[in-house]
Amino acid sequence: MLWSGWGDPAKARELPEQVRRLLHDFLGVRAPGTAAVALESVRLPPVALPGPLLEALAKIVGSAHVLTSHEARVRHTRGKSTPDLLRMRTGDGSDAPDAVVLPGSHEEVAELLRVCSAERVAVVPFGGGTSVVGGLAAARSGFAGVIALDLGRLDRLLSVDLESLVASFEPGVRAPEAERLLAGRGLTLGHFPQSFEYATLGGFAAARSSGQASAGYGRFDDMVMGLTVATPSGTLDLGRAPKSAAGPDLRQLVLGSEGAFGVITSLRLRVRRAPAERRYEGWRFGTFAEGSAAVRALAQEGPLPTVLRLSDETETMIGLAKPDAIGSGGSGGSGCLLIAGYEGAFAAERQAAASAVLERTGGEPLGAEPGEAWEHGRFSAPYLRDSLLAAGATVETLETAGFWANLPRLYDAVRLALAGALGSPLVMCHISHVYETGASLYFTVVTAQEGDPVEQWERAKAAASAAIVEAGGTITHHHGVGREHRDAYAAELGPVGVSVLQAVKARLDPAGILNPGVLVPPAGPA
Repeated sequence: MLWSGWGDPAKARELPEQVRRLLHDFLGVRAPGTAAVALESVRLPPVALPGPLLEALAKIVGSAHVLTSHEARVRHTRGKSTPDLLRMRTGDGSDAPDAVVLPGSHEEVAELLRVCSAERVAVVPFGGGTSVVGGLAAARSGFAGVIALDLGRLDRLLSVDLESLVASFEPGVRAPEAERLLAGRGLTLGHFPQSFEYATLGGFAAARSSGQASAGYGRFDDMVMGLTVATPSGTLDLGRAPKSAAGPDLRQLVLGSEGAFGVITSLRLRVRRAPAERRYEGWRFGTFAEGSAAVRALAQEGPLPTVLRLSDETETMIGLAKPDAIGSGGSGGSGCLLIAGYEGAFAAERQAAASAVLERTGGEPLGAEPGEAWEHGRFSAPYLRDSLLAAGATVETLETAGFWANLPRLYDAVRLALAGALGSPLVMCHISHVYETGASLYFTVVTAQEGDPVEQWERAKAAASAAIVEAGGTITHHHGVGREHRDAYAAELGPVGVSVLQAVKARLDPAGILNPGVLVPPAGPA
Protein backbone atom coordinates (compact mmCIF):
# COMPACT_ATOMS: atom_id res chain seq x y z
CA MET A 1 0.00 0.00 0.00
CA LEU A 2 1.37 3.41 -0.99
CA TRP A 3 2.01 5.37 2.22
CA SER A 4 0.96 8.75 0.74
CA GLY A 5 -1.89 7.49 -1.45
CA TRP A 6 -3.88 4.43 -2.34
CA GLY A 7 -2.85 0.96 -3.33
CA ASP A 8 -0.10 -0.28 -5.61
CA PRO A 9 2.06 2.59 -6.96
CA ALA A 10 2.46 0.63 -10.20
CA LYS A 11 -1.28 1.02 -10.85
CA ALA A 12 -1.24 4.82 -10.58
CA ARG A 13 -2.41 6.58 -13.73
CA GLU A 14 -1.89 10.00 -15.24
CA LEU A 15 -4.96 12.13 -15.74
CA PRO A 16 -6.03 12.29 -19.40
CA GLU A 17 -5.91 15.74 -20.99
CA GLN A 18 -9.71 15.77 -21.25
CA VAL A 19 -9.97 15.47 -17.46
CA ARG A 20 -7.38 18.19 -16.94
CA ARG A 21 -9.38 20.53 -19.17
CA LEU A 22 -12.55 19.71 -17.22
CA LEU A 23 -10.78 20.54 -13.95
CA HIS A 24 -9.54 23.84 -15.37
CA ASP A 25 -12.68 24.97 -17.21
CA PHE A 26 -15.42 23.71 -14.89
CA LEU A 27 -13.82 23.81 -11.44
CA GLY A 28 -11.14 26.48 -11.86
CA VAL A 29 -8.21 24.23 -10.93
CA ARG A 30 -5.19 26.37 -11.79
CA ALA A 31 -2.11 24.91 -10.16
CA PRO A 32 -0.89 21.40 -9.43
CA GLY A 33 -1.17 20.26 -5.84
CA THR A 34 1.89 20.01 -3.66
CA ALA A 35 3.96 16.95 -4.50
CA ALA A 36 4.30 14.36 -1.74
CA VAL A 37 7.50 14.52 0.28
CA ALA A 38 9.78 11.50 0.36
CA LEU A 39 8.94 8.88 2.98
CA GLU A 40 12.16 9.58 4.86
CA SER A 41 11.24 13.28 5.05
CA VAL A 42 7.97 12.72 6.93
CA ARG A 43 8.23 14.48 10.29
CA LEU A 44 7.56 12.13 13.22
CA PRO A 45 7.46 12.85 16.95
CA PRO A 46 10.15 11.12 19.00
CA VAL A 47 9.29 7.67 20.33
CA ALA A 48 7.65 8.35 23.68
CA LEU A 49 7.68 4.80 25.06
CA PRO A 50 10.63 4.11 27.40
CA GLY A 51 13.05 1.29 26.65
CA PRO A 52 11.87 -1.01 29.49
CA LEU A 53 8.27 -0.79 28.26
CA LEU A 54 9.29 -1.62 24.69
CA GLU A 55 11.21 -4.58 26.10
CA ALA A 56 8.10 -5.71 27.98
CA LEU A 57 6.13 -5.65 24.74
CA ALA A 58 8.89 -7.54 22.95
CA LYS A 59 8.84 -10.19 25.66
CA ILE A 60 5.22 -10.92 24.73
CA VAL A 61 5.46 -11.03 20.90
CA GLY A 62 9.21 -11.36 20.25
CA SER A 63 11.65 -8.56 19.52
CA ALA A 64 11.26 -8.99 15.74
CA HIS A 65 7.61 -8.01 16.09
CA VAL A 66 8.04 -4.68 17.86
CA LEU A 67 8.96 -2.10 15.24
CA THR A 68 10.06 1.46 15.87
CA SER A 69 11.68 2.22 12.51
CA HIS A 70 10.80 5.41 10.67
CA GLU A 71 9.21 3.51 7.79
CA ALA A 72 7.10 1.23 9.99
CA ARG A 73 5.74 4.20 11.93
CA VAL A 74 4.97 6.17 8.75
CA ARG A 75 3.14 3.24 7.17
CA HIS A 76 0.91 2.93 10.26
CA THR A 77 0.07 6.63 10.49
CA ARG A 78 -3.60 7.47 9.91
CA GLY A 79 -5.81 5.92 7.22
CA LYS A 80 -6.77 6.81 3.65
CA SER A 81 -9.22 9.70 3.87
CA THR A 82 -8.41 12.76 1.78
CA PRO A 83 -7.39 14.79 4.88
CA ASP A 84 -5.17 11.87 5.94
CA LEU A 85 -3.44 11.82 2.56
CA LEU A 86 -3.12 15.60 2.29
CA ARG A 87 -1.38 15.71 5.67
CA MET A 88 0.91 12.83 4.78
CA ARG A 89 1.83 14.41 1.44
CA THR A 90 3.09 17.50 3.29
CA GLY A 91 5.21 15.35 5.62
CA ASP A 92 2.95 15.73 8.67
CA GLY A 93 3.37 12.49 10.63
CA SER A 94 2.29 13.91 13.97
CA ASP A 95 -0.23 11.10 14.57
CA ALA A 96 2.37 8.34 14.13
CA PRO A 97 2.40 5.53 16.69
CA ASP A 98 5.47 5.16 18.86
CA ALA A 99 5.77 1.50 17.92
CA VAL A 100 4.12 -1.10 15.70
CA VAL A 101 3.44 -4.37 17.53
CA LEU A 102 2.47 -7.56 15.68
CA PRO A 103 0.93 -10.25 17.92
CA GLY A 104 0.73 -13.85 16.75
CA SER A 105 -2.14 -15.24 18.84
CA HIS A 106 -5.21 -14.37 20.88
CA GLU A 107 -3.19 -14.92 24.04
CA GLU A 108 -0.54 -12.43 22.94
CA VAL A 109 -3.21 -9.84 22.16
CA ALA A 110 -4.78 -10.33 25.59
CA GLU A 111 -1.43 -9.98 27.35
CA LEU A 112 -0.55 -6.86 25.35
CA LEU A 113 -3.84 -5.28 26.41
CA ARG A 114 -3.13 -6.15 30.04
CA VAL A 115 0.32 -4.54 29.96
CA CYS A 116 -0.84 -1.49 28.00
CA SER A 117 -3.72 -0.94 30.43
CA ALA A 118 -1.37 -1.08 33.39
CA GLU A 119 1.11 1.30 31.72
CA ARG A 120 -1.53 3.57 30.12
CA VAL A 121 -0.42 2.98 26.54
CA ALA A 122 -3.04 3.68 23.88
CA VAL A 123 -3.66 0.79 21.45
CA VAL A 124 -4.88 1.29 17.87
CA PRO A 125 -5.91 -2.00 16.20
CA PHE A 126 -4.61 -1.94 12.61
CA GLY A 127 -5.77 -4.17 9.75
CA GLY A 128 -5.44 -2.91 6.21
CA GLY A 129 -5.15 0.76 7.13
CA THR A 130 -8.05 1.73 4.85
CA SER A 131 -10.16 3.80 7.27
CA VAL A 132 -11.52 6.98 5.68
CA VAL A 133 -13.06 8.52 8.82
CA GLY A 134 -10.07 9.12 11.08
CA GLY A 135 -10.35 5.71 12.69
CA LEU A 136 -6.60 5.20 13.10
CA ALA A 137 -5.54 8.45 14.79
CA ALA A 138 -5.66 7.92 18.55
CA ALA A 139 -5.87 10.74 21.08
CA ARG A 140 -2.53 10.89 22.91
CA SER A 141 -3.48 13.11 25.83
CA GLY A 142 -3.18 11.29 29.14
CA PHE A 143 -1.29 8.30 27.73
CA ALA A 144 2.34 7.27 28.01
CA GLY A 145 2.39 6.55 24.29
CA VAL A 146 0.57 4.90 21.39
CA ILE A 147 1.11 1.56 19.67
CA ALA A 148 -0.37 0.35 16.39
CA LEU A 149 -1.51 -3.23 16.98
CA ASP A 150 -0.95 -4.68 13.52
CA LEU A 151 -2.93 -7.91 13.17
CA GLY A 152 -1.15 -9.01 9.99
CA ARG A 153 0.37 -12.11 11.61
CA LEU A 154 -3.12 -13.39 12.52
CA ASP A 155 -3.73 -14.43 8.94
CA ARG A 156 -5.00 -18.01 8.92
CA LEU A 157 -8.10 -19.80 7.75
CA LEU A 158 -8.84 -21.85 10.86
CA SER A 159 -11.63 -24.17 9.73
CA VAL A 160 -14.41 -24.69 7.21
CA ASP A 161 -17.73 -26.30 8.07
CA LEU A 162 -19.03 -27.42 4.67
CA GLU A 163 -22.33 -28.61 6.10
CA SER A 164 -23.21 -25.36 7.89
CA LEU A 165 -21.33 -23.19 5.35
CA VAL A 166 -19.36 -21.41 8.07
CA ALA A 167 -15.64 -20.60 7.84
CA SER A 168 -13.47 -19.48 10.75
CA PHE A 169 -10.71 -16.94 10.09
CA GLU A 170 -8.20 -14.92 12.01
CA PRO A 171 -8.76 -11.16 11.63
CA GLY A 172 -5.64 -10.23 9.67
CA VAL A 173 -6.59 -12.19 6.55
CA ARG A 174 -6.89 -9.76 3.64
CA ALA A 175 -10.00 -10.04 1.50
CA PRO A 176 -8.31 -11.33 -1.69
CA GLU A 177 -6.52 -14.02 0.31
CA ALA A 178 -9.79 -15.04 1.97
CA GLU A 179 -11.40 -15.44 -1.45
CA ARG A 180 -8.40 -17.46 -2.69
CA LEU A 181 -8.53 -19.79 0.32
CA LEU A 182 -12.28 -20.29 -0.04
CA ALA A 183 -12.17 -20.72 -3.81
CA GLY A 184 -10.12 -23.88 -3.33
CA ARG A 185 -13.15 -25.32 -1.59
CA GLY A 186 -15.68 -23.97 -4.08
CA LEU A 187 -16.82 -21.20 -1.73
CA THR A 188 -16.93 -17.40 -1.53
CA LEU A 189 -17.72 -14.70 1.01
CA GLY A 190 -19.09 -12.46 -1.73
CA HIS A 191 -17.83 -9.33 0.02
CA PHE A 192 -16.26 -6.88 -2.43
CA PRO A 193 -16.07 -3.30 -1.11
CA GLN A 194 -13.91 -0.74 -2.89
CA SER A 195 -11.21 -1.42 -0.27
CA PHE A 196 -11.26 -5.13 -1.18
CA GLU A 197 -7.66 -5.35 -2.38
CA TYR A 198 -6.17 -4.24 0.96
CA ALA A 199 -8.75 -4.44 3.76
CA THR A 200 -8.89 -7.30 6.27
CA LEU A 201 -11.73 -9.44 7.56
CA GLY A 202 -11.32 -8.06 11.08
CA GLY A 203 -11.54 -4.54 9.72
CA PHE A 204 -14.70 -5.38 7.80
CA ALA A 205 -16.35 -6.52 11.03
CA ALA A 206 -15.04 -3.65 13.15
CA ALA A 207 -16.40 -1.06 10.70
CA ARG A 208 -19.63 -2.79 9.55
CA SER A 209 -18.41 -2.88 5.97
CA SER A 210 -20.81 -3.20 3.05
CA GLY A 211 -19.63 -4.59 -0.29
CA GLN A 212 -20.62 -3.82 -3.85
CA ALA A 213 -22.58 -7.08 -4.03
CA SER A 214 -24.51 -6.42 -0.83
CA ALA A 215 -27.87 -6.77 -2.62
CA GLY A 216 -27.07 -10.43 -3.18
CA TYR A 217 -24.70 -11.40 -0.38
CA GLY A 218 -25.68 -8.94 2.36
CA ARG A 219 -23.49 -6.61 4.39
CA PHE A 220 -20.49 -8.00 6.21
CA ASP A 221 -22.28 -7.86 9.56
CA ASP A 222 -24.91 -10.18 8.03
CA MET A 223 -22.13 -12.70 7.42
CA VAL A 224 -20.72 -12.73 10.97
CA MET A 225 -21.94 -15.76 12.88
CA GLY A 226 -19.47 -15.53 15.75
CA LEU A 227 -16.51 -13.59 17.13
CA THR A 228 -13.76 -13.96 19.66
CA VAL A 229 -12.70 -10.63 21.14
CA ALA A 230 -9.84 -9.78 23.49
CA THR A 231 -10.63 -6.90 25.84
CA PRO A 232 -8.69 -5.46 28.78
CA SER A 233 -11.37 -6.99 31.03
CA GLY A 234 -11.23 -10.48 29.54
CA THR A 235 -12.33 -12.47 26.49
CA LEU A 236 -15.70 -12.39 24.75
CA ASP A 237 -16.64 -15.53 22.77
CA LEU A 238 -19.89 -14.79 20.96
CA GLY A 239 -22.16 -16.69 18.60
CA ARG A 240 -23.46 -20.19 19.41
CA ALA A 241 -26.12 -20.26 16.72
CA PRO A 242 -27.16 -18.26 13.66
CA LYS A 243 -29.91 -16.53 15.66
CA SER A 244 -30.91 -16.59 19.31
CA ALA A 245 -33.56 -15.24 21.64
CA ALA A 246 -31.13 -15.32 24.57
CA GLY A 247 -31.24 -11.62 25.31
CA PRO A 248 -29.59 -8.84 23.30
CA ASP A 249 -27.14 -10.11 20.68
CA LEU A 250 -23.72 -8.97 21.89
CA ARG A 251 -22.24 -9.72 18.48
CA GLN A 252 -23.92 -6.51 17.39
CA LEU A 253 -22.07 -4.65 20.14
CA VAL A 254 -18.72 -5.66 18.67
CA LEU A 255 -19.66 -5.16 15.01
CA GLY A 256 -19.00 -1.52 14.19
CA SER A 257 -17.10 -0.90 17.44
CA GLU A 258 -13.94 0.12 15.53
CA GLY A 259 -11.51 -1.30 18.06
CA ALA A 260 -12.87 0.84 20.89
CA PHE A 261 -14.28 -2.06 22.94
CA GLY A 262 -11.87 -4.86 22.13
CA VAL A 263 -9.69 -6.53 19.51
CA ILE A 264 -11.31 -9.17 17.28
CA THR A 265 -9.01 -12.21 17.21
CA SER A 266 -11.18 -14.63 15.23
CA LEU A 267 -14.39 -14.58 13.17
CA ARG A 268 -16.87 -17.25 12.17
CA LEU A 269 -18.35 -16.20 8.84
CA ARG A 270 -21.22 -17.43 6.68
CA VAL A 271 -19.94 -18.43 3.25
CA ARG A 272 -21.72 -19.46 0.07
CA ARG A 273 -21.07 -21.71 -2.89
CA ALA A 274 -18.96 -19.88 -5.45
CA PRO A 275 -21.14 -18.82 -8.41
CA ALA A 276 -20.65 -20.69 -11.65
CA GLU A 277 -22.06 -17.80 -13.65
CA ARG A 278 -21.84 -14.00 -13.49
CA ARG A 279 -23.80 -11.62 -15.70
CA TYR A 280 -23.52 -7.82 -15.71
CA GLU A 281 -25.49 -5.30 -17.73
CA GLY A 282 -26.43 -1.63 -17.96
CA TRP A 283 -29.73 0.25 -18.13
CA ARG A 284 -30.54 3.91 -18.62
CA PHE A 285 -33.25 5.92 -16.89
CA GLY A 286 -34.30 9.46 -17.71
CA THR A 287 -33.89 10.87 -14.21
CA PHE A 288 -32.52 9.88 -10.83
CA ALA A 289 -36.06 9.87 -9.44
CA GLU A 290 -37.22 7.43 -12.13
CA GLY A 291 -34.21 5.19 -11.60
CA SER A 292 -34.70 5.28 -7.83
CA ALA A 293 -38.32 4.14 -8.27
CA ALA A 294 -37.11 1.22 -10.38
CA VAL A 295 -34.50 0.24 -7.81
CA ARG A 296 -37.13 0.43 -5.07
CA ALA A 297 -39.42 -1.83 -7.10
CA LEU A 298 -36.70 -4.45 -7.35
CA ALA A 299 -35.92 -4.17 -3.64
CA GLN A 300 -39.54 -4.47 -2.58
CA GLU A 301 -41.01 -6.79 -5.22
CA GLY A 302 -37.95 -8.71 -6.41
CA PRO A 303 -36.08 -10.32 -7.86
CA LEU A 304 -33.12 -8.44 -6.43
CA PRO A 305 -29.89 -8.60 -8.49
CA THR A 306 -26.63 -9.48 -6.76
CA VAL A 307 -25.20 -6.06 -7.69
CA LEU A 308 -27.46 -3.02 -8.07
CA ARG A 309 -26.06 0.48 -8.56
CA LEU A 310 -27.76 3.64 -9.86
CA SER A 311 -25.73 6.76 -10.76
CA ASP A 312 -27.36 10.18 -10.79
CA GLU A 313 -27.23 12.45 -13.84
CA THR A 314 -23.89 14.06 -12.92
CA GLU A 315 -22.12 10.82 -12.09
CA THR A 316 -23.46 9.31 -15.31
CA MET A 317 -22.26 12.27 -17.40
CA ILE A 318 -18.76 12.07 -15.89
CA GLY A 319 -18.70 8.29 -16.26
CA LEU A 320 -17.64 7.51 -12.70
CA ALA A 321 -19.23 4.06 -12.87
CA LYS A 322 -16.45 3.26 -15.37
CA PRO A 323 -13.38 4.97 -13.80
CA ASP A 324 -10.93 3.19 -16.10
CA ALA A 325 -12.58 4.88 -19.10
CA ILE A 326 -12.85 8.45 -17.77
CA GLY A 327 -11.21 10.83 -20.19
CA SER A 328 -10.96 8.27 -22.98
CA GLY A 329 -13.33 10.20 -25.19
CA GLY A 330 -17.00 11.09 -24.88
CA SER A 331 -19.04 11.10 -21.69
CA GLY A 332 -21.14 8.62 -19.82
CA GLY A 333 -24.18 9.90 -21.68
CA SER A 334 -27.41 11.48 -20.54
CA GLY A 335 -29.89 10.29 -17.98
CA CYS A 336 -28.90 7.90 -15.20
CA LEU A 337 -26.91 4.69 -15.58
CA LEU A 338 -28.02 1.61 -13.67
CA ILE A 339 -25.66 -1.37 -13.29
CA ALA A 340 -27.15 -4.76 -12.49
CA GLY A 341 -25.26 -7.97 -11.84
CA TYR A 342 -26.51 -11.53 -11.40
CA GLU A 343 -24.51 -14.39 -9.89
CA GLY A 344 -25.04 -18.01 -9.04
CA ALA A 345 -27.85 -20.45 -9.71
CA PHE A 346 -30.64 -19.30 -11.99
CA ALA A 347 -28.75 -16.11 -12.90
CA ALA A 348 -30.34 -16.01 -16.36
CA GLU A 349 -33.85 -16.50 -14.98
CA ARG A 350 -33.38 -13.81 -12.33
CA GLN A 351 -31.95 -11.46 -14.95
CA ALA A 352 -34.98 -11.97 -17.17
CA ALA A 353 -37.41 -11.37 -14.31
CA ALA A 354 -35.57 -8.25 -13.09
CA SER A 355 -35.35 -6.94 -16.66
CA ALA A 356 -39.10 -7.10 -16.90
CA VAL A 357 -39.37 -4.89 -13.81
CA LEU A 358 -36.78 -2.44 -15.15
CA GLU A 359 -38.56 -2.20 -18.51
CA ARG A 360 -41.93 -1.72 -16.84
CA THR A 361 -40.51 1.16 -14.77
CA GLY A 362 -39.09 2.99 -17.80
CA GLY A 363 -35.59 1.59 -18.20
CA GLU A 364 -33.74 1.38 -21.50
CA PRO A 365 -31.51 -1.71 -21.82
CA LEU A 366 -27.89 -0.95 -22.79
CA GLY A 367 -26.56 -4.50 -22.99
CA ALA A 368 -23.62 -6.11 -21.25
CA GLU A 369 -20.86 -3.56 -22.02
CA PRO A 370 -21.62 -0.97 -19.27
CA GLY A 371 -21.93 -3.66 -16.64
CA GLU A 372 -18.76 -5.46 -17.70
CA ALA A 373 -16.85 -2.15 -17.81
CA TRP A 374 -17.99 -1.38 -14.26
CA GLU A 375 -16.96 -4.85 -13.10
CA HIS A 376 -13.51 -4.45 -14.68
CA GLY A 377 -12.84 -1.08 -13.00
CA ARG A 378 -14.71 -1.59 -9.74
CA PHE A 379 -11.61 -1.07 -7.56
CA SER A 380 -10.00 1.73 -9.60
CA ALA A 381 -11.65 4.91 -8.26
CA PRO A 382 -9.22 5.48 -5.33
CA TYR A 383 -6.32 5.61 -7.80
CA LEU A 384 -8.15 8.37 -9.68
CA ARG A 385 -8.38 10.32 -6.42
CA ASP A 386 -4.59 10.28 -6.03
CA SER A 387 -4.18 11.70 -9.53
CA LEU A 388 -6.74 14.43 -8.87
CA LEU A 389 -5.03 15.44 -5.62
CA ALA A 390 -1.73 15.71 -7.45
CA ALA A 391 -3.36 17.93 -10.09
CA GLY A 392 -4.63 20.45 -7.54
CA ALA A 393 -8.17 19.23 -6.97
CA THR A 394 -9.67 18.13 -3.68
CA VAL A 395 -11.73 14.97 -4.06
CA GLU A 396 -13.44 13.02 -1.31
CA THR A 397 -16.43 10.80 -0.69
CA LEU A 398 -19.14 10.68 1.95
CA GLU A 399 -22.19 8.50 2.37
CA THR A 400 -25.44 8.15 4.26
CA ALA A 401 -28.65 6.14 4.16
CA GLY A 402 -32.33 6.71 4.76
CA PHE A 403 -35.82 5.39 4.16
CA TRP A 404 -37.18 5.57 0.63
CA ALA A 405 -39.72 8.27 1.48
CA ASN A 406 -36.96 10.52 2.84
CA LEU A 407 -34.26 9.79 0.27
CA PRO A 408 -35.04 12.74 -2.08
CA ARG A 409 -34.87 15.20 0.83
CA LEU A 410 -31.58 13.69 2.00
CA TYR A 411 -30.10 13.81 -1.51
CA ASP A 412 -31.01 17.48 -1.96
CA ALA A 413 -29.86 18.49 1.52
CA VAL A 414 -26.35 17.08 1.12
CA ARG A 415 -25.87 18.57 -2.33
CA LEU A 416 -27.02 22.01 -1.16
CA ALA A 417 -24.76 21.88 1.90
CA LEU A 418 -21.71 20.99 -0.20
CA ALA A 419 -22.47 23.76 -2.70
CA GLY A 420 -22.86 26.26 0.13
CA ALA A 421 -19.54 25.28 1.66
CA LEU A 422 -17.47 24.91 -1.53
CA GLY A 423 -19.04 27.30 -4.03
CA SER A 424 -19.39 25.35 -7.26
CA PRO A 425 -18.10 21.84 -6.64
CA LEU A 426 -18.74 18.82 -8.82
CA VAL A 427 -21.06 16.61 -6.73
CA MET A 428 -21.88 13.11 -7.95
CA CYS A 429 -24.03 10.50 -6.26
CA HIS A 430 -25.09 6.89 -6.58
CA ILE A 431 -27.28 4.35 -4.83
CA SER A 432 -25.42 1.08 -4.35
CA HIS A 433 -26.89 -0.62 -1.26
CA VAL A 434 -30.63 -1.22 -1.27
CA TYR A 435 -33.19 -2.62 1.15
CA GLU A 436 -36.94 -3.06 1.12
CA THR A 437 -37.31 0.04 3.26
CA GLY A 438 -34.54 2.33 2.00
CA ALA A 439 -31.10 2.74 0.46
CA SER A 440 -27.69 4.35 0.78
CA LEU A 441 -26.53 7.52 -0.97
CA TYR A 442 -22.83 7.70 -1.84
CA PHE A 443 -21.48 11.13 -2.82
CA THR A 444 -18.21 11.95 -4.59
CA VAL A 445 -17.13 15.60 -4.41
CA VAL A 446 -14.48 17.33 -6.54
CA THR A 447 -13.43 20.97 -6.14
CA ALA A 448 -10.39 23.18 -6.70
CA GLN A 449 -7.94 23.25 -3.79
CA GLU A 450 -7.98 26.61 -2.05
CA GLY A 451 -5.78 27.81 0.81
CA ASP A 452 -5.48 24.98 3.29
CA PRO A 453 -7.18 22.06 1.50
CA VAL A 454 -7.60 20.10 4.75
CA GLU A 455 -9.49 22.97 6.36
CA GLN A 456 -11.43 23.44 3.11
CA TRP A 457 -12.69 19.86 3.15
CA GLU A 458 -13.31 19.74 6.90
CA ARG A 459 -15.56 22.79 6.55
CA ALA A 460 -17.49 21.11 3.74
CA LYS A 461 -17.73 17.80 5.60
CA ALA A 462 -19.08 19.54 8.69
CA ALA A 463 -21.77 21.21 6.59
CA ALA A 464 -22.71 17.93 4.91
CA SER A 465 -22.80 16.07 8.23
CA ALA A 466 -25.07 18.71 9.76
CA ALA A 467 -27.34 18.46 6.72
CA ILE A 468 -27.52 14.67 7.05
CA VAL A 469 -28.49 14.89 10.72
CA GLU A 470 -31.06 17.64 10.04
CA ALA A 471 -32.57 15.72 7.10
CA GLY A 472 -33.01 12.55 9.15
CA GLY A 473 -30.33 10.33 7.59
CA THR A 474 -27.72 8.23 9.36
CA ILE A 475 -24.26 9.76 9.51
CA THR A 476 -22.74 6.68 7.87
CA HIS A 477 -23.96 3.60 6.06
CA HIS A 478 -20.64 1.75 5.76
CA HIS A 479 -17.60 4.02 6.22
CA GLY A 480 -17.86 3.94 10.01
CA VAL A 481 -17.67 6.62 12.71
CA GLY A 482 -13.99 7.13 13.56
CA ARG A 483 -13.20 10.63 14.75
CA GLU A 484 -14.79 12.46 11.82
CA HIS A 485 -18.34 11.29 12.51
CA ARG A 486 -18.20 10.99 16.28
CA ASP A 487 -20.09 14.20 17.12
CA ALA A 488 -22.77 13.60 14.49
CA TYR A 489 -23.08 10.01 15.75
CA ALA A 490 -23.67 11.37 19.25
CA ALA A 491 -26.44 13.60 17.90
CA GLU A 492 -27.95 10.59 16.14
CA LEU A 493 -27.88 8.47 19.31
CA GLY A 494 -29.06 11.10 21.77
CA PRO A 495 -27.77 11.49 25.34
CA VAL A 496 -29.12 8.18 26.65
CA GLY A 497 -27.60 6.26 23.76
CA VAL A 498 -24.27 7.99 24.28
CA SER A 499 -24.30 7.09 27.96
CA VAL A 500 -24.86 3.41 27.04
CA LEU A 501 -21.78 3.49 24.77
CA GLN A 502 -19.74 5.14 27.51
CA ALA A 503 -20.83 2.53 30.05
CA VAL A 504 -19.83 -0.34 27.74
CA LYS A 505 -16.47 1.32 27.11
CA ALA A 506 -15.88 1.80 30.84
CA ARG A 507 -16.70 -1.85 31.60
CA LEU A 508 -14.66 -3.48 28.83
CA ASP A 509 -11.80 -0.96 28.72
CA PRO A 510 -11.55 0.69 32.16
CA ALA A 511 -8.28 2.48 31.38
CA GLY A 512 -9.63 3.77 28.07
CA ILE A 513 -6.62 2.57 26.07
CA LEU A 514 -8.46 1.14 23.05
CA ASN A 515 -8.52 3.57 20.14
CA PRO A 516 -9.12 6.61 22.38
CA GLY A 517 -11.03 9.42 20.69
CA VAL A 518 -12.64 7.08 18.16
CA LEU A 519 -16.37 6.19 18.10
CA VAL A 520 -17.22 6.88 21.77
CA PRO A 521 -17.96 10.52 22.65
CA PRO A 522 -15.98 11.65 25.70
CA ALA A 523 -17.86 11.87 28.98
CA GLY A 524 -18.79 15.43 29.90
CA PRO A 525 -18.67 16.96 33.37
CA ALA A 526 -20.83 15.20 35.93
